Amino acid sequence: MSMEDQELEAIRRRKLAELGQHQQAAQAQQEQNEAAEAQRQNVMRAILTPGARERLGRLKTAYPDIAASVEDQLLSLYSSGRLRQQVDDETLKRILGQVVPRKRDIKIERR
Repeated sequence: MSMEDQELEAIRRRKLAELGQHQQAAQAQQEQNEAAEAQRQNVMRAILTPGARERLGRLKTAYPDIAASVEDQLLSLYSSGRLRQQVDDETLKRILGQVVPRKRDIKIERR
């Protein structure tokens, strides 16, 4: 092997090692994200009644950003200790009424 071939082989090995490290880091990050999401879902199961969980699930399908905002608010209330009982469907409706922006009706009148 010539000197150039040896250098190319060394560079190739370093690049493969770097690629392996990046893949391991990405996999570790993904596992960490999955564990955090599982913990989040466990807490949501604890603080929502089945009816409220169902409503939030439907909302998550239609409006994922609004559902994430409501979940964040509920988790914040739970972690601060201001949530003393399970959130039922009616309470969730009230929360959604405050979070969801009001749609303005636009009427066009011809004169």
